[in-house]
Order: sequence, then C-alpha cells, then structure tokens
Amino acid sequence: MRQTAYLYDDIFLQHDTGSGHPERSERLTAIHRKMRSSPCFNNLLRVYADRPADIKQVELTHRRDYILRAQREIESGAAYFDSIDNTVCRQTFNVALHAVGGCVAMCDIVMSGAAENGFCVIRPPGHHAGESSAAGFCLFNNIAIATRYVQRRYGARKVGIVDWDVHHGNGTQDLFDYDKSVYYISLHQYPYYPGTGSEMECGLGEGIGYTLNVPMKSGAGDAEYLQAFRRHVLPAIESFRPDVLMISAGFDAHRDDPISSINLSIDMYYVFTQMLKNLARRYCGGKLIAILEGGYNTDVCAAGVERVITAMTEE
Repeated sequence: MRQTAYLYDDIFLQHDTGSGHPERSERLTAIHRKMRSSPCFNNLLRVYADRPADIKQVELTHRRDYILRAQREIESGAAYFDSIDNTVCRQTFNVALHAVGGCVAMCDIVMSGAAENGFCVIRPPGHHAGESSAAGFCLFNNIAIATRYVQRRYGARKVGIVDWDVHHGNGTQDLFDYDKSVYYISLHQYPYYPGTGSEMECGLGEGIGYTLNVPMKSGAGDAEYLQAFRRHVLPAIESFRPDVLMISAGFDAHRDDPISSINLSIDMYYVFTQMLKNLARRYCGGKLIAILEGGYNTDVCAAGVERVITAMTEE
C-alpha cells in the first residue's frame, strides 16, 4: 500500500511571534486538530521533528556567517531579525533548526520509499529567506535546503518546485536562479509583496528557462488558476521530468485569507495536489513532498492542508 507521511511536532509552537502576528502558533494547532479528525489520519505515517538540522545542512543554501549571526542575535533576546516582519523569541533559532531537520527527515522517508509522499507542517516558513537574509516571516529556506539535500544525499539530478503561495518565493528563486537542475515554478498575486515574480524573470546564466513565474491578477479565482496550471505549470513539469517534486504549500490565495486578494476555493488545493501527484507518479516514482508556507486564516489553512493530504492518500 502506498503511504503518505505527515510531519507535525509541538516544538514548532515555541516560536512565539506575539499576539496579533499573522504567522502564529495557532496556525499549526488548527491544522493538527483538523487532521486528527480527518478520515485519512489513522493511515498516515507520523513523522516528528525530534532532531534539529546541523549547521552543515543549513549551509546547503545559507552562508555560515548568516546562520551564526541569526543564532547570536536571536538567542541574545532580539525582538526582530532582519525585518520588523520577522518577530522572533529566544527559542526561534532552535525551532527553525528543527523545522529544517523535520524536512530533512521527510526527505529520508520519501526517498527511501517508506512513504510515497508527505506533508511537512512546520514553522517558521521559508520561501522568502535568501542566502544571507531573512524576510516575510522566514528565517531558513526549508524547501531549498530539502531540494539540495535530496540532490546531495540521494543523487536526484532534477528537482521541480511548485510554489502556490500567494506571495512570490523570491528567496527560493534567487537561490536557484543560475541552476538548471532545479525548476522553480511560482503562481502568485502580482504586483504584490515582495515585488518580484514578473514573467520576465526566467532564470540567469545556465539557469535561463528553469524559472517560471505565472503572475496572477488581484481577484483571480479557480478558473484562472486552473487555466494557469493547464497552460503553464503542468507542461513545464512534463518537459522537465523531475526526479523529485516539491510543493511550497501556502494557503493564503484562498478567498478568505486576510492579507491577499486572490479568490481560490478550498477544493482547488485538492485539485492542484491531484494534478501534481499524477505527474509525480509518472516521472518521479511518486516522490512528492509538500512543505507549509503561508496561510493566515487558521481555519482555511487547516482545511487546505487536510485537502492536500487527502489528495495525497487517495488512489
């Protein structure tokens, strides 16, 4: 039986961003509560973030001086790191290491065949984090580190990343701009934070043609996103034929999210996942790993994760 892995750990609740912050621990408690009531929960392979990443793993995408600076400032009691958006507490650095470590553990499980696919319910998120900078609630770029890990540890030649968070993953794009072994594909509200992600941004040097930005206008909904998937995203993956497929899974493009203007219904996350799972089975032996990014209506975020995992488990 093909199995889906589910990563959740209470350690992620220790990253305290304070009252009223959009990226707060209640996002994860709502997700886990929703998942425990889901019909698919008892069939999931449970994964825990019981081992932090070591510095060498974080260095797969981040400079050592940045990592050490983050540790020094955060553990000394800073209230913010690099940006007023990035609220931190003394536990944040350790929690971020466990988020990376959990994603690495998920990679081991999927790459070894213990599970066909999996979802990492982690925080802080990652896709705005660059080589030497934190931004947009993100400290370490979890999906970028996971991508490099499966390449170095398991010899994956090509990795595809689909980012459907409502914000452009500028950190992920920058990290792989020159790399033709990673195809970064993003659908996002544009123009919007962080101001990047125009369709003219398609990679640099040897990486030209291996970045695909699909800007979506404010007010776009299910029909526009389905068209974008069918016209752009799916053909790009089919032509690339990745060995592993990753998802930066944000749920802030939903119509009820408080900080965006895209109008997706909750069922679209099920549809997106089914389409990507089918391609993963065709080209990657089913290897599909989703990592949580944004989504700031806690009920919507929880329902979105449940729809993705339901699609992952279904035959």
